[in-house]
Amino acid sequence: MASKTTRVVISRLHLQNMKFPHHASVTEVEHLSSYNWLDKDTPTIAVPGSPSLWAPPKGPQQLTKDSGHVYISQNAGRLPETPMEPLFRALHVTKPSFDMASIDVVTDRNNMRKLLSYVSSGLGGDPLEPFVIRLEMAKDTLLMCRHDTATVQYIRPNEHRGFGHAFEKAYTEDQISGSSGHHRIISYRFCDLAFIVRHETDGYVADHTAESGRDYPDDDDRGLSNMLGSLALSPDDASPSATPLGSELAVQKMGQQIPLGSTLEIKTRSRFKRLEVRDLAPQLWVSQTPKLVVAYHKRGMFEPPMVVKDVALEIRKWETANQEHLGTLGALIGKIIAVTKDCGGQALLKYDNKRDELVISKEERGKMLPDDLYEKWNGKSD
Repeated sequence: MASKTTRVVISRLHLQNMKFPHHASVTEVEHLSSYNWLDKDTPTIAVPGSPSLWAPPKGPQQLTKDSGHVYISQNAGRLPETPMEPLFRALHVTKPSFDMASIDVVTDRNNMRKLLSYVSSGLGGDPLEPFVIRLEMAKDTLLMCRHDTATVQYIRPNEHRGFGHAFEKAYTEDQISGSSGHHRIISYRFCDLAFIVRHETDGYVADHTAESGRDYPDDDDRGLSNMLGSLALSPDDASPSATPLGSELAVQKMGQQIPLGSTLEIKTRSRFKRLEVRDLAPQLWVSQTPKLVVAYHKRGMFEPPMVVKDVALEIRKWETANQEHLGTLGALIGKIIAVTKDCGGQALLKYDNKRDELVISKEERGKMLPDDLYEKWNGKSD
């Protein structure tokens, strides 16, 4: 069927009329899968992998500022043609019979944060930078793929970009040999839509207990948990990697499943620049990350104590206090689904910072995923 739309503009005036009629809250949160990128010549992920373990050293630590090559978007950097593919490969290792037709939106956290920033901007604060999101319909599911001009950043020795990467290396322990980053895949309901959200996780705490702010369901049945928990943590001991037909991505079964309630976000700041939970709330809310470490330093000197804070309750309070913006976000995503369908199933969303508006335009290009993954919407598994 021919597409009816080639271009739609969503301005702030349009946003004023976009409201979700009910409470805009995240519910039915579930951890689905996870993976680590491995430093190999062939694009390779370890499933379920593992985030790094929070293991702060004793005493003060003088760290060197970040330098060298740093990924902006590792999925696109390592797999530029199909950056969303690892999400689906990992998902179908841990949940091979997962019903993709039950999902309305599959996205990276970054996309949700950008759309929320647009919805809530115009009220002061830093100006919003231009951004682009690729859109595609797989049956009735919207795929939202982040699109970055650059996927890798080189920090020169004379540049100062903080101590975040150096801090993570010093204060966490890799659980997967040769890992270059851990990604989580979760699902939840928001504004009557079923979401799958992928995000990178900085670490986890070993002494996980039930969260005070939200009850997290069991990640999986015991059989799957035991199977994944017994997998190797070193590529040398892992099962041989498998590369699906028509794909460039190799998948190794390796790692252990870590509960969502144990996951941790790490931030570093100069001690003269205080950071409040409300400043990080949008990021933590999208990924439902319950724990936070904010580490302050003076010229790279970090001193104990480093406190792991349970912020689940504060994130829920932030959600309640920001119902207007979150309701608009939910309605906006519903509009994006409708426009993408009208564009024939492939579109490009751009934020024009000069006009302060979103533009969704029809785009004809290659598909986001290898052909075999689209069969998952027909209920077919490998």
